[in-house]
Amino acid sequence: MTSFRPHVKLPGSWQALFSLLMFGFMYLPILVLTFYSFNQSPYSAGWQGFTLDWYRKFFSDKRILAALGDSLTVAVFAVGIAAIIGTLMAVGLARYQFPGKGLYRGISYLPLIIPDIAIAVSTLVFLAAVAIPFSGGAIQLSLWTIVAAHVVFCLSYVALVVSTRLTNLNPHLEEAALDLGATPAQAFVQVLLPELAPAIISGCLLAFVLSMDDFLIASFTAGGGANTLPMEIFSRIRTGVKPDINALSVVLILASGMIFFIAEGVRLRSEHKRLG
Repeated sequence: MTSFRPHVKLPGSWQALFSLLMFGFMYLPILVLTFYSFNQSPYSAGWQGFTLDWYRKFFSDKRILAALGDSLTVAVFAVGIAAIIGTLMAVGLARYQFPGKGLYRGISYLPLIIPDIAIAVSTLVFLAAVAIPFSGGAIQLSLWTIVAAHVVFCLSYVALVVSTRLTNLNPHLEEAALDLGATPAQAFVQVLLPELAPAIISGCLLAFVLSMDDFLIASFTAGGGANTLPMEIFSRIRTGVKPDINALSVVLILASGMIFFIAEGVRLRSEHKRLG
């Protein structure tokens, strides 16, 4: 006599339920935020009708636009510096041998795992130590000290993405170029750099988003008159979240998503080109 045992897919059901809860936890707050950004009520307590006034309001807010300008300035300069140094650092770690290479590699990627508060405090202490011999101990904080602090973590992200790309490249490409009469600089610029360009762009876009999003490090290293967008948002929500901040958050989410898709498109296009 054979017994009938029905095939019940409990693991798959639990997996689907877990996935639903996980995605709901991550994306439901964003949907609620988007919903209330169109709410006519200035207190976001109850729905009073659809309006676009809050989007118009923050687009005409001079303080928001000034803070956005400061954030863009910091991100552009920090990412530009990090792109140059990070690319050279990744190439040097991948192509050359030197004493202490393992230690240097570990130190280079420390900003990826160190908490932001530790980076912020250490940067502030470093700026204080540097300022003592030059200005009698007065810390000259400004927008450019934020740029210097942001270079620290942007550098690691760019170097990480570029080094990942380097592991998939033929290490003998530069040697072939040198054998054909190219100088080391020509081999780097004309052979290696075009192959690394998609990874550099992807790393820069990732670092740009992280720089625009940073609040903690910027708040520790900002001087008088320097006010990034996250700092401006934080100063406003201490008295309550208003619909104009909801609208601004939705725009930032959309902009970040667009940058992510651009970076992913660059990466996929590079992979297809390399495999094709």
